[in-house]
Amino acid sequence: MGVSIIIKTLNEEKRVAATIESALAALPRGLGEVIIADSGSSDRTADIASGYPVTVVQIAPPAQPSCGIGPQLGFQYSRFDHICLLDGDMILDPEFLPEALRFLADNPQVGGVTGHVEEMLTANLEYARRVQRKGPENRTGDIDRMNGGGLYRRSAIEKAGYLSDRNLHGHEEFDLGIRLRSAGWRLHRLDRRYVQHFGHTLNSYRLLVRRWKNRYLQGVGELLRASLGKPYFTQLLRELPELKLWSAVYAWWALSAALLLFLPDTGLALGLVLALLAGIIALMSWRKGGLAMGFYTVVTWFFHACALPLGFLRRRRPPAAPIESRILHKPARTAA
Repeated sequence: MGVSIIIKTLNEEKRVAATIESALAALPRGLGEVIIADSGSSDRTADIASGYPVTVVQIAPPAQPSCGIGPQLGFQYSRFDHICLLDGDMILDPEFLPEALRFLADNPQVGGVTGHVEEMLTANLEYARRVQRKGPENRTGDIDRMNGGGLYRRSAIEKAGYLSDRNLHGHEEFDLGIRLRSAGWRLHRLDRRYVQHFGHTLNSYRLLVRRWKNRYLQGVGELLRASLGKPYFTQLLRELPELKLWSAVYAWWALSAALLLFLPDTGLALGLVLALLAGIIALMSWRKGGLAMGFYTVVTWFFHACALPLGFLRRRRPPAAPIESRILHKPARTAA
């Protein structure tokens, strides 16, 4: 039973070799293929990958990098009945695929199965707190999305339309999860390790700015735009708790603007606006355990709230259309 392992990369020269080696070693009985789906790396990622018996494909103009484009690019070149998704800074547990394949064989209604993502680099305080959060998507058992990747049935992906939306700069796992669930499939997390992940070590503010620049923060807005008119749109609104938070931020901004515009005493209006800001920062500092985290939380709200409409208004390309790309390397032989 073969597996197409798709490794999405963008400037991963430091870790891509270890990722590829873990993927090759994990192929069940050597049956399957490894595909490097590169989003236009400017470092040696593609050269390093080409030294292994893997297929290396890369986007070509007018395709642009995004979180959603890599998985779909790899899927476009894949051949086997099961699809495993990895990032270029992950190490695949050698025992995961056999167990996941058995689980899918025993549970025909399950479209995807994953395990736990073991975070290896969590020097960033905000990132460490986020990855350790006990959210519904991180629990064992049935889940609503497979953050960090996992093993999917090709038949489930085809029923859902496509693997990953090239237009999304974030929340692509949630998009895939809700499309699969809307098509009648379940998703499941095994109580075992799936991968080790060597992620970001930037400080909180640098990571936030980086996510603004690469449009990751626009993911929620792009997801909303992608879901307009779909049968699962109202379900999506219920399942994204951040939408309530950003709505509250917009209401806060509207109240502040109203005070500044309509109160005749400008000094009083400004004082009330600043007092409201200080009060919210104080509340979040109390909840987060310190002024630094409280202030950072409010700054993060502002970034996300500004990014949402930008993502919503972005022009979309057909997500199931072939991605402009080129083959950089093919192995001499591939498993049948």
